[in-house]
Amino acid sequence: MNDTSSLALPIDLEPAPWSGRHDGEGPEHRRWWQAVRPCTGPGLADAVSAAEASGRRPGVLLGFRSDEGVRRNKGRVGAAKAPAAIRAALGPLAFHLEREVFDAGDVVVETGREGAPGDLEGGQERCGEAIASLLDAGALTVTLGGGHETAFASYLGVADTERTSDVRVGVLNLDAHFDLRAEDRASSGTPFLQMARAEAAAGRTLEYAVVGISRPNNTLALFRRAEELGVRYLLDEYATRETAESFVEDFLEGLDAVYLTIDLDVLPAAVAPGVSAPAALGVPLEVIIAVVRRVAASGKLLHADLAELNPTYDLDARTARVAARLVDTILA
Repeated sequence: MNDTSSLALPIDLEPAPWSGRHDGEGPEHRRWWQAVRPCTGPGLADAVSAAEASGRRPGVLLGFRSDEGVRRNKGRVGAAKAPAAIRAALGPLAFHLEREVFDAGDVVVETGREGAPGDLEGGQERCGEAIASLLDAGALTVTLGGGHETAFASYLGVADTERTSDVRVGVLNLDAHFDLRAEDRASSGTPFLQMARAEAAAGRTLEYAVVGISRPNNTLALFRRAEELGVRYLLDEYATRETAESFVEDFLEGLDAVYLTIDLDVLPAAVAPGVSAPAALGVPLEVIIAVVRRVAASGKLLHADLAELNPTYDLDARTARVAARLVDTILA
């Protein structure tokens, strides 16, 4: 573990106080809003290091407020509001975790407009720097996106931490889309091709697998690119609990560490209506939860993120509640 006493995270918005239902002060009454500790800078470094030394990696939440990647990908903007919506849905949940959890605040990407793009790349670099620093401090980090451009920010952090030095790392994506678009500018549709190119430049091959691919929502060119890159995938129509868990077990077997990214549009539209591209079919929530539990139980989970929640199109905070349940499952 590195000396993190001088840790200074590139955070744009300090964490706000959490709130929720109050049933009492004792540990038997605790809910997320009472358990999460908003904390930044050297104070966060000290707290993470102390918690990690106790034997259970602390969880750290980091928001990535970004619509720019979705805007560039011609999707429905609104995902920049997601970190706040996920925290609001998490707050009232009962807290059963045996690890400490901290909130590090948000990295913010300014949304551009036609002819004047926002600085997505700078935001991804800042978020990646924060993730790497937190991982080096001993945390299990969870990024709350943001569009799926969040994934490349996560990759930058995972690639830069000392925890991935000389180990075989894989990327597991729960998603209806490959997000392997070849574009002139980074977007929510390009992160995994960006990762593949970055790994190739470093003399490595991207270990990339996807659960939930929708055949009608990925062009033949994308399927061919996935084949060229050696991407493993499981189609949504074949994703049962048994097939998904077996697929994930096979993928994890050859890895030392895994980065898990969840695009909420992998779920049926009735379960997750508040996304940029709602799914006509999707993978059942119970299958996604089973996969997340399997990854968490493997002991190989290094970092995770959730992407594409769009509160503007959500119904009764349905998608935000699902995202909160998944965060709780990741850190359980």
